[in-house]
Amino acid sequence: MSDDPVERVERAMVAIRRGQTRRALGRLHSQRSGADVDVDPTLMGVLDAVEELGGGCGVGDIAAALGIDQPRASRLVARAVERDLLVRNADQRDGRRTPVALTATAQRLLARAHRFRREVFAEAMDGWSDADRAAFARLLGDFVASYARITGQQR
Repeated sequence: MSDDPVERVERAMVAIRRGQTRRALGRLHSQRSGADVDVDPTLMGVLDAVEELGGGCGVGDIAAALGIDQPRASRLVARAVERDLLVRNADQRDGRRTPVALTATAQRLLARAHRFRREVFAEAMDGWSDADRAAFARLLGDFVASYARITGQQR
């Protein structure tokens, strides 16, 4: 591997994307817990997006956050509603709009997912100094914000 920092970041991002695509965390959770993954990983992405966007987001907001088209987002939201992960609400100001919100079931799943992810990330940084962890968190956050700004993605 090259010593060029930009090339090293590019290779690292490819590896992270590949791991996300292969649902590495979900498989690891299944292996460690001995249980099947509770929710389709695609629906977990929807729940993550709704949580990040906050209450009252619509299908269009979710589509933009996930980088998918609105019909696909609509199907995913419908599946999440069927599985009692999202609830559709009425918008009192705009009757055409149907915002969604997380159910208590989804909130519990997300809390468990956050705990597990954080455990894995802490394990990946095992042996790092507190200063290195803090620097990595700051730099990664800055990188993600800059990348989102450049690519026009919501954050």
